[in-house]
Amino acid sequence: MLNNKFRPQANNITEKIGKNIPLDPNTVTLIGLFISIFAGVLFASGNLIAGAIFILLSGVCDMIDGAIARSLDRRTRFGGFLDSVCDRFADVAILIGIMYGGYIDPILTALAIHSSLTVSYVRSRAETEGVKCSVGIAERAERLLIIVVGSIIAGLLGGSKDIMFIAIGILTVLSYITVFQRMYHVWMNIEEV
Repeated sequence: MLNNKFRPQANNITEKIGKNIPLDPNTVTLIGLFISIFAGVLFASGNLIAGAIFILLSGVCDMIDGAIARSLDRRTRFGGFLDSVCDRFADVAILIGIMYGGYIDPILTALAIHSSLTVSYVRSRAETEGVKCSVGIAERAERLLIIVVGSIIAGLLGGSKDIMFIAIGILTVLSYITVFQRMYHVWMNIEEV
């Protein structure tokens, strides 16, 4: 949802930045992954606000890697594949870090991970069937934003477990809604043979 609304404006900004960064886009993708893993470590150690800041930094890498690839005409199928795989690892590392920090229980963690991965899987599977499927209320940007906002509020309230539980609960519910939105979208748009 956010991706579709703000992507054109973000692309204009990141294209200018991408032209001036002398790094391979795949390297930036991997840097973003390691920043996300570090965010998970920060959550595990109880530092919610720093974890949120590092999620935002990983998001910058996630925008910049594509901009570098586009601006230098270095887009590759492997680069897109690597970006997608790293995003899944990053999402799981963040959620495991939040669980390890004692902010959410293992059941909610499992549901949050399952719902997040399923959103991505449904899109991937739909696109193998020829249906463009970047629809839904909680794409990756929204899910990360929920974690960032929840972490900052919880951090400002002294590490409130209740706030983090609510944030991850909302993330999970919205992710499952997105799964069903995407399934419905595919059902309405797939061409049967």
